[in-house]
Amino acid sequence: MMDLLGQMVGGFAVALQPVNIGAALLGALVGTATGVLPGLGVLGAMAILMPITIHFSAVTGLIMLAGIYYGAMYGGSTTAILLRIPGEGGSIVTTIDGYEFARKGRAGAALMICAVGSFIAGTISIVGLSFFTTILADVALRFSSPEFCLLALLGALTLVRITGNDPAQNTLMLLVGVALATIGVDAVSGDTRFTFDTNVLGLGFDLVPITLGLYGLSELFHLLASHTGFPRADTVRLRDMIPTRSEWSRAWPAIVRGSGIGFLIGLLPGPGSLTSTFASYGVEKAIARTHRDEFGKGAVEGFAGPEAANNAVATSALVPVLSLGIPFTPNVALMLGALIVQGIQPGPLLLSQHPDVVWGLLASMYIGNVALLALNLPLVGLWVRLLRVPQYALIGFILAISFIGVYTMRSSYWDLCVLVGFGAIGAILRQIGFDLAPLVLGLVIGPIFEKALRETLFLSGGDLSIFVTRPISATLSALCVVAVVGPTLATLWRRRAAVTKQV
Repeated sequence: MMDLLGQMVGGFAVALQPVNIGAALLGALVGTATGVLPGLGVLGAMAILMPITIHFSAVTGLIMLAGIYYGAMYGGSTTAILLRIPGEGGSIVTTIDGYEFARKGRAGAALMICAVGSFIAGTISIVGLSFFTTILADVALRFSSPEFCLLALLGALTLVRITGNDPAQNTLMLLVGVALATIGVDAVSGDTRFTFDTNVLGLGFDLVPITLGLYGLSELFHLLASHTGFPRADTVRLRDMIPTRSEWSRAWPAIVRGSGIGFLIGLLPGPGSLTSTFASYGVEKAIARTHRDEFGKGAVEGFAGPEAANNAVATSALVPVLSLGIPFTPNVALMLGALIVQGIQPGPLLLSQHPDVVWGLLASMYIGNVALLALNLPLVGLWVRLLRVPQYALIGFILAISFIGVYTMRSSYWDLCVLVGFGAIGAILRQIGFDLAPLVLGLVIGPIFEKALRETLFLSGGDLSIFVTRPISATLSALCVVAVVGPTLATLWRRRAAVTKQV
């Protein structure tokens, strides 16, 4: 315990440096604005600013990206409540009861409950993150190449099966991402591969232009094609943002439960923010006694719990990437990519080799959490005005920042072509119903899986039994099998139960 306190003190010494405070505040501000503006997406905003972060230290860049990530979780509730439009995917559930609550003239109170609930959830998750990262990193020191290979495979398989889209489509997108990651210089041998003797392909496909194209430019192309501007909202006065005692008494238990649900789900592979909000909403509706008939019509618990769960996930999702070096969502995959660009390899040794990065990030999240509470209360009027920015001005600004940021990373016109090309590809894929997250995850997990697999086969002399003869690897192999066949077996079981019930 004393070691943990000492490490946190050292982390605050890093986080309280002026440049890191500025990075946390800028990230929180950009993240909140991203959550408020419908359609822009947190991943696109992170990809836009990622080229800027390489000009700072690793911890400063990571603090900025993390601020965008959890800041967007805060901001997404604003449009969900005021306009019934989720600023982020995790705010979809908030539109159900949050908007109905606002229609009763309590929009300000709803925003206050969401802001305070997000602050509480974020704080609880940061404390949990401080403990879990250390514990999981200690466990991960027992991992070797076979375990990391299977862990990467488990993350990919789980994402493919847990998302709502067709698993075959998700698998195809994942394999495309893995294939793109193999083009260029082989990280193990140093040889070039799949370049067709062209110097341009020797550079490979960088994560940032692909991600920014898929999530940033594709959305802008969609907005340009639709000829629709951003929606407008009524101004909310600060004096109308004080909830009643009854509203608080109903909100805080849901916030605590949502925080716990979100933190635990964030540790698992898959789209945690969306899963956690639906799980929290289901729990609140199931345990409700006196107010169950209000769900869907403006129940306080219906948006307080899910918003807390949404923000808890944004923090706990960092545990696997900091302690194991394995990202389970595209957002944290981009953060892992930022560390790798800075020459830092995430994983079990990150805590011992770069404690300033880990503990500086954790301490900065306390600061960012307080800043976000301030941003989401007095500045609600500013966020409402932001929705009234002319569409052409906002799109032009984002395009300029995107092109400048991507070009400055490697001074390569090839990256600009990749940016535009994947912007068009992303728009087409969205139109026909493909999920883009598996592609991004394949870009990051692919090289990790390949490197670990090659090291494993070298150590075992090509003997694949190494994956089932070691205790941890055998457990992970079993989980991989469950991830593949589990959903199918569950579906067959439900069908059989339904047929038996009918008989």
